Amino acid sequence: MNNLSLKLQAGQLLARGVCRHLLTHNFTSLEEFTPERGTRVDVMAIGPKGEIWVIECKSGREDFRSDHKWRGYLEWCDRFFWAVDDMFPLELLPEDTGLIIADSYGAEVVRMGPEAKLAGARRKKITLKFARDVALLHHRMRDPLI
Repeated sequence: MNNLSLKLQAGQLLARGVCRHLLTHNFTSLEEFTPERGTRVDVMAIGPKGEIWVIECKSGREDFRSDHKWRGYLEWCDRFFWAVDDMFPLELLPEDTGLIIADSYGAEVVRMGPEAKLAGARRKKITLKFARDVALLHHRMRDPLI
């Protein structure tokens, strides 16, 4: 394992694998995205047709049980998924949500989350925020003094 991997927490390693996998399906993603003040999703991804997915990464039973906000994330996406490793107790996860099995290197969608299309105004708002956040992140990488 390289030094970067040693500093990342288990959920962050899952998110990395998820983002790598999504990219193979032409989805771009952003980790720790804030759709609105007071919310933060582990991964927000936008597909080639503008579809928006939210993926919550859970490293274990206690991590899942302590998350009481995930239902509020449904209003920010067309599909919702859990990403867990292959040792996670799957019976804890609601069956009416998507499921991704992941590790730090990749992932696989095991169960597609049900589609709930966003309203046009909500889609525009979240897509614009996503674009602006990515642009700001890119700018900060090039100019760390801002």
